[in-house]
Amino acid sequence: MVVKLIMFREDGQRREFTLVSGPNTIGRKEDCDIRIPLPEVSRRHAEILVEEQSVVLRDLGAANGTYLNSRRIVEEDLEPGDQIVIGPVVFAVQIDGDPDDDDIMVVRSRVSRSSAGESEPTVTTSRHVATSSEDVDPIAALEALASSADQTAINPDEEQ
Repeated sequence: MVVKLIMFREDGQRREFTLVSGPNTIGRKEDCDIRIPLPEVSRRHAEILVEEQSVVLRDLGAANGTYLNSRRIVEEDLEPGDQIVIGPVVFAVQIDGDPDDDDIMVVRSRVSRSSAGESEPTVTTSRHVATSSEDVDPIAALEALASSADQTAINPDEEQ
């Protein structure tokens, strides 16, 4: 079973994360498989368990909760096309290519900026670091990770 979490940039470009079989953690802590270092995200916020015949989203006691299709959940089975919200980040779920790329709902990270021009958050994956600036959104930083799995630091200002 191939399970992907898909995020879309403000400009509509997409970034996808292929999950591994077994548990996949999402949170603020450095050892999470998908790291979102924001105060709204708990250290170990949620887990997605990928098994042979099922995919389960589990909240790990996050103070701000884990949402599936606009509903706060504790544990739920995932279906193709579901939307997961972790802090300010929104993911669409794709399972074995369903929904296909043309039909997947376009979701965007819901990141707010202060009027002072505060930069968007940094989002990283396990053992990788991505930085962002006012001109680079979280998805841009993650896109750099996709093409450089062997690097430990990514410069999002470089063209990939």
